[in-house]
Amino acid sequence: MEKKSAKDTSLVVSYLVMPADTNPAGNVHGGVIMKHIDNTAGIVAYRHARANVVTASIDRLDFHNPAFVGELLTLKASLNYVGRSSMEIGVRVEAENLLSGEVRHIASAYLTFVSLDENHRPRAVPEVRFDSEEACRRNNEAIERNRLRKMEKQKEKAQTLKC
Repeated sequence: MEKKSAKDTSLVVSYLVMPADTNPAGNVHGGVIMKHIDNTAGIVAYRHARANVVTASIDRLDFHNPAFVGELLTLKASLNYVGRSSMEIGVRVEAENLLSGEVRHIASAYLTFVSLDENHRPRAVPEVRFDSEEACRRNNEAIERNRLRKMEKQKEKAQTLKC
């Protein structure tokens, strides 16, 4: 498989927040933002793998500020790490007040996707090339998060065996 550039699969998607996306006070439901994050990250993973992908985990999702009805939500997603069949995608969510032009950082998340073959088994994905300092920094941070995830899984497995 040919190495792919991380920038070739990055994605920016925007949505106008409608009343159905919010609570009675006009704040966007966290679940609505989560769905947009998962969909956007899934597209990045799909574009890289060129195969069916599934969400394996959401490593971290932090909400920083509220978003409101009538604002424009913009999701910026990029491939941070590639394993044998897994990929980490980072997503940054911003809200823009269309009247004032103010842009706020709403949320950030790291998701892991796994590429699947036609039998729903893990499938190898192409290697990735990082062409900028920022992409290399994100990759180095993702490698550390992957190491920590593996350590946490080992701890969980060891604790399960004690019961």
